[in-house]
Amino acid sequence: MGKPWVAIIGLGEDGLAGLSDASREALGRAEIIFGGPRHLALVGAGDKGHAWPVPFSVVPVLVCKGQNVAILASGDPFWFGAGSSLTAHLQRDEWQAFPAPSTFQLAAAQLGWRMEDITCHGLHAAPFARLRPVLTKGARAICLLRDGDAPQALAAWLTDQGFAANLTVLECLGGPNQRIRQTTTGAFALTGIKAPVAMALEITAGKGLPRASGLDDTLFANDGQITKRPVRALTLSALAPRAGEVLWDIGAGSGSISVEWCLAGGRAVAFELRSDRAINIRANAASFGIDHRLTCIEGPASENLSAHPTPDAVFVGGGGNAALYDQLWQILPAGTRIVANGVTLETESLLAAQHAQRGGSLLRIDLAQAAPLGRMRGWDAARPVVQWSVTR
Repeated sequence: MGKPWVAIIGLGEDGLAGLSDASREALGRAEIIFGGPRHLALVGAGDKGHAWPVPFSVVPVLVCKGQNVAILASGDPFWFGAGSSLTAHLQRDEWQAFPAPSTFQLAAAQLGWRMEDITCHGLHAAPFARLRPVLTKGARAICLLRDGDAPQALAAWLTDQGFAANLTVLECLGGPNQRIRQTTTGAFALTGIKAPVAMALEITAGKGLPRASGLDDTLFANDGQITKRPVRALTLSALAPRAGEVLWDIGAGSGSISVEWCLAGGRAVAFELRSDRAINIRANAASFGIDHRLTCIEGPASENLSAHPTPDAVFVGGGGNAALYDQLWQILPAGTRIVANGVTLETESLLAAQHAQRGGSLLRIDLAQAAPLGRMRGWDAARPVVQWSVTR
């Protein structure tokens, strides 16, 4: 048998009738067929069929090397499908792909929505909070859901988050059992919903998260150990997050810097010595829907840094000392951005010394807010913050 030995085939609800000639040919050559029970039934896999194990694993496929194997997945196998989970373990010449229209495309076609104007989400096993970064009035999204109970649960979650939306529930798209029904978050009463199911959202009311740096402090679970909003905005500006980059957040406190870094499209590792604050960090990650991007590590940062992916930027919000900066200078590659904040005289002296030794920029941030002063108002000054930023 020559390569490729794996055919990854996208399948619609119309089964064999909807497959291209090339897909049918690849399926016909297969000695073993993997897929969900529904997929196997749609193509009449018979004795060749093998259902995916629970929990999901690609190992049963990999041990079949040397035989012709077909993989069945809904629609486009590389859009919230099993395709990339498998190909990560294969050489490029070991597999072929035969995608079909995805549920997202089928739903958009039914609704008349431009694909480039919507967001698409796979919420089969992910929390609804993954939607939080994209929700705002006027936003449109299509969500793949776990089962027939999930649409009502999602409608209730949206209401709890303060959003109203027009909803379209789309069942078994592209097949003989296709059904499309419309409702709203406030009037959801649909029953008998069958999987596979997707729900399209059009947000009609509600305030989403601001996209500029410096979210309101009250949005974060914290014990007072939080980089306050104006200073956080300046800090994130200095850190300059970019999509796909990694941040080390040392002495993370509430994790507010890490959260906003992740909302900008990056990934973060938050190092926190205290377990009670680590609880807040994880709670904030879950609340903002970025717990898949933010990892919290408890314990001394200096003992744990090397076990994690090399960062593009480092923020030191607490626990900084000369030994830590020496360690960072030794292990970080050239080009890594480092930002450190301090409020005590001792930390100010430390950062001034680091600036003198290693260069960069030293900034003093003095902020004051208007507050009652007798029958009038006066300025209530916050403790000044000294910020050192440098590129390794």
